Amino acid sequence: MEVEMKIRGLMMDPVTNMPIVVLKDPSSDAVLPIWVGIYEANAIALEIEKVATPRPMTHDLIKNVLTGLESKVAKVVVTELRDDTFFAVIWIEREGRFISIDSRPSDALAIAMRLDCPIFVEDEVLKSSKLAATVSDRVSNEELRKLLENMNDEDFGRYKM
Repeated sequence: MEVEMKIRGLMMDPVTNMPIVVLKDPSSDAVLPIWVGIYEANAIALEIEKVATPRPMTHDLIKNVLTGLESKVAKVVVTELRDDTFFAVIWIEREGRFISIDSRPSDALAIAMRLDCPIFVEDEVLKSSKLAATVSDRVSNEELRKLLENMNDEDFGRYKM
């Protein structure tokens, strides 16, 4: 079963200094932090802040190609968590046919934002995710969960590279 999620924001992991995309289920308290690379976080941040670049970035190029081919991204789905790595699929619709494209979650999310399509997470991923997989022993899973669940808009602030 898929759970629809929204991008709640971007933050930096205080321990590893790696960017985290925070997904939240609007109908519950469920949150899913996904650690991403700097470049992918920047692509997501540019779209969150609606910053126009002088030339198309990679995810903008993909959007332009899909639009030019009269294709639509129906949804993106974070499908699996295996060995502390998330997997995703981008579902493209063209001429009534659906095509699934394997993707890193960060790329799928950046594309979903540009094409305004829904983001889903498989229920099993939410159940099995280890919130602090890459966080040191100084921060427990429960502490990180509480931190993420209790954040408001001001806590996230603007993501800075």
